[in-house]
Amino acid sequence: MSMSEKERIWVVDRIEGEAAVLVADDDQEMLDIPRNVLPHGVREGTVLRVTESKGHLLWVSAMLDEELRLKRLRQAETALHELKNRDPGGDIVL
Repeated sequence: MSMSEKERIWVVDRIEGEAAVLVADDDQEMLDIPRNVLPHGVREGTVLRVTESKGHLLWVSAMLDEELRLKRLRQAETALHELKNRDPGGDIVL
């Protein structure tokens, strides 16, 4: 990767017909990208590493990052478990 290139992380938020709605990790930018330009196997929750060169995203460079997806899934499960353990249960008194 040259000095004018950087790698950005994108997550597939949802699939809408023939487009994938992606959210950027760094600034929460959202884009609709045709599924046919993305790697095979893209689905909701897929994490993609995409090269950006001179301000342009190179979707042909997009690669699935299954390891990062699983890491994030484990973090979310841990956070949810911790929240459930803090909930005393029962009715809420207003």
